[in-house]
Amino acid sequence: MRIDKYLWCIRVFKTRNMGTEACKKGQVKVEGINVKPSKEVYGGEKITIRKNQMNLEYEILDIPESRVGAKLVPLLAKNVTPKEEYERLDLLKYSKDYYRKKGTGRPTKKDRRDIDEYYESPE
Repeated sequence: MRIDKYLWCIRVFKTRNMGTEACKKGQVKVEGINVKPSKEVYGGEKITIRKNQMNLEYEILDIPESRVGAKLVPLLAKNVTPKEEYERLDLLKYSKDYYRKKGTGRPTKKDRRDIDEYYESPE
């Protein structure tokens, strides 16, 4: 089965086109090698996917005939992503808490108090 179709079947990507685009951008690797969307995958191979600033790793257990329900995904692919990746994602979320997007205007009174409290707090 093609890698883009496989990633769609195991619900890593919402559409098959998204899987194809990820392969073209070099965000999908099989056994550590960048692959094209037409690459055939087989059981026992390891896939690494760069998605949402995170490296997801899967081991192929079986090849489905078509897209499967979410409850059946563990029978087809085993998520072997290290815990450090999930911890790094949590740290990234916390670091964005105090980030204000450009063009949102001046800080509100509450924002200003929160910023002052953050800088005054003894650590």
